Amino acid sequence: MSTTITAGDAAAAATPPRAPAPAPRPAGPPVFAPLEGRERTLGTIALSLATFMNVLDSSIANVSIPAISGNLGVSPAQGTWVITSFAVANAISLPLTGWLTQRLGQVRLFTASVLLFVIASWLCGLAPNIESLIAFRVLQGFVAGPMIPLSQTLLLASYPRAKAGTAMAMWAMTVLVAPVAGPLLGGWITDNISWPWIFYINVPVGIIAAAMTWSIYHKRDPGPRRVPLDVVGLVLLVLFVGAMQIMIDKGKELDWFASGQIVALAAVSVVAFLFFLAWELTENHPIVDLSLFAQRNFTVGTLALALAYGLFFGNIVLLPLWLQQYMGYTATWAGMATAPVGILAIVLSPIVGKNVHKIDPRKLATVSFIGFGIVLWMRANFNAQADFVTILIPTVLQGAAVAFFFIPLQAIVFSGLSPERMPSASGLSNFARITAGAIGTSLFTTLWEDRAVLHHARLAEAMSQTNSAVVQTLAQLRAGGYSEAQAIASVNRMIDQQAYTMAVTDLFYLSSMVFFLLVGVVWLARPRLGSGAGGGGAH
Repeated sequence: MSTTITAGDAAAAATPPRAPAPAPRPAGPPVFAPLEGRERTLGTIALSLATFMNVLDSSIANVSIPAISGNLGVSPAQGTWVITSFAVANAISLPLTGWLTQRLGQVRLFTASVLLFVIASWLCGLAPNIESLIAFRVLQGFVAGPMIPLSQTLLLASYPRAKAGTAMAMWAMTVLVAPVAGPLLGGWITDNISWPWIFYINVPVGIIAAAMTWSIYHKRDPGPRRVPLDVVGLVLLVLFVGAMQIMIDKGKELDWFASGQIVALAAVSVVAFLFFLAWELTENHPIVDLSLFAQRNFTVGTLALALAYGLFFGNIVLLPLWLQQYMGYTATWAGMATAPVGILAIVLSPIVGKNVHKIDPRKLATVSFIGFGIVLWMRANFNAQADFVTILIPTVLQGAAVAFFFIPLQAIVFSGLSPERMPSASGLSNFARITAGAIGTSLFTTLWEDRAVLHHARLAEAMSQTNSAVVQTLAQLRAGGYSEAQAIASVNRMIDQQAYTMAVTDLFYLSSMVFFLLVGVVWLARPRLGSGAGGGGAH
């Protein structure tokens, strides 16, 4: 294209102009040659370390919630705010990545994000109470937003175009290994050291990653450019998402809409959302390109991705809570029961990535949703006597469903979009996914508590002290040296275990049914096989 323009300009210069010369085009960002040898290897390691640290922090706290909430004197349900606050802040910062990249430059922004992530992690470890911990997790999630998309951009620029697939395969391995390591590492650290160290371990890793990245890439930064920022859209986005998440997090504690605070939060969220829609659809430089929803594939793909991820993430937070609170698992063993989800994901993801161009992504996504449905149906049959192997088998099988999840759905999201719209599509679809994960976590923990209260009331009614089994159990406990109060408390603990187990299996069953229904949703899309979808999915 540039050769044609140059030739045309030369021809115009050779003859007298009959009209004013067109204004010169603004120079685009410079194109850098791929890295080679040692530099490329070290660059890949640096970017992978930063990505690993970021993704690790989305899962490492899952098995530590009981320890964190107990240490800080709050309920486990309030402890899950440590997860949701990070996710919401991360989702809000994603749409800002494009503007920040142009305003600061890719390398400056990435390095600054990593260093700020290190500082936020250190502050999380020092937090003396739940309020400060949540505030520092918000900061950590916000500065983490640009790290993942920029790590992809810098990694792709480090390799020749012919090796782009290899670069993304290595990047994907990092993203898949981190969720495996997270529960294992988080559980071991919580049991053997203390929970603040799940955050402190980011400090040396982040400093090394930032130093290596800057030393290799700082000369390859295209530099800052002045671009407009949609400040009104950003404020409305923060109000809408923030108010909605606080409402969901505090709803049970404040008795939902019987509370004026919850009603006010709901009103703020709805009004901010409506103004956000109106503003973004008419703004010349919107922070979120809502016109993407005019594309059928983008709308269906994003909807399926968000709903499925909300179910998936809600369940992976709920499982270790149940195991530790009512099945007697330590944080380490809860991590061992949840970590193997990555084994089949690591093995199968490269195969799915290579074939997403050749096989209808709707078929691949169908495999994922049916797989999740079967796994959750297996978990719906758990009881209070389930042993470690029984709990582990669905976790291992779930890895296959994960492998068929992200790549095909992203392929559907990107199908039919022009290359220049893909960054906006990636930011918006990931915003929807991460926000849905945070909402799913809050809803699942709330529903779990509500269902457990219902089951406890029914079980207590059926197991009154005139029940022969209860009378016999109380007699055995008293014979074993328990006082009357201790014996009754022990029976109540048994009822609690049964009630919370029945409640968690209710949610597993509900999730299973929804995953089966999502198969129908994904087939509403009309992706073009062999188009640029696969490339987008790979990213």
